[in-house]
Amino acid sequence: MRNVKDRIRLALSFEIIGLAIVIPLGALVFSMPVADIGIVGVVSATIATVWNYLFGLMFDHAKLWLMGDVHKSVLARVIHAVLFELGLLAILLPFIAWQLGISVFQAFILDISFALFYLVYAFVFNWLYDLVFPIPTELTGSESA
Repeated sequence: MRNVKDRIRLALSFEIIGLAIVIPLGALVFSMPVADIGIVGVVSATIATVWNYLFGLMFDHAKLWLMGDVHKSVLARVIHAVLFELGLLAILLPFIAWQLGISVFQAFILDISFALFYLVYAFVFNWLYDLVFPIPTELTGSESA
């Protein structure tokens, strides 16, 4: 299982790279100022970073308990990405509508668009991260700093 330091590196690198892609892309696609999308992006990324850490930890513990290991098959990666994005969608929807002064439906469309981007991005990023920083083979059942 990944340790705390590795989980923090994973979460921060995921969000920084994601923001570098999604802010200019979102401003272009939704014809909104980069600053407005940037505020939504940075606040969302901050929330998503905490959620990424907590969700990844819960997912790995659940997988270890249910399956006996934390290594992820393609199906497990898809389930991980979908559940992560659904939880984040529920958390972020009210904030996006309020911050951008748009209807909840418009916020939903924007949030779904971002979620679809991040769904693919999360799958690819986490797979590549696991290749660059492999999960330790020993399972201690506890995390160390």
